Amino acid sequence: MALEEKRAWIMLVVTIVSYAVYVAVVLGRPAGVPLAEAPYVSALLWTVGAAITASIVLHIVVASFSPKGTNTKDQRDREIHRFGEYIGQSFVVIGGVAGLALAMADLDQFWIANAIYLAFVLSSILGSAAKLVAYRLGFRPW
Repeated sequence: MALEEKRAWIMLVVTIVSYAVYVAVVLGRPAGVPLAEAPYVSALLWTVGAAITASIVLHIVVASFSPKGTNTKDQRDREIHRFGEYIGQSFVVIGGVAGLALAMADLDQFWIANAIYLAFVLSSILGSAAKLVAYRLGFRPW
């Protein structure tokens, strides 16, 4: 398995786990408190920070245990990375537009922040999944 494929797996797993933890923390609010009034800022910041830290640590661990010659990227790895990033970035744009629409609709900050965070999560998941599919099923640049 190529190092870049391992990195895609790391991003996919870390993203899903960190978002699941965030959702569990926010939904575990005290009874009787409306969802829009749930304390979400600290949970969001901690889960994003933990995801970034876990991703960096796991990338270092995987790279250090990989054989010497597998740490280099070839043209195929670069094209697959670019392909996955292009696909994933579509959700960043969708999240920005959704956040803007929610702000113009004068919705609570909770909904705006969560729509944007969900877009980042979906972007990471979709981009990582596209990379993994390209590695597993083959990649043919158009």
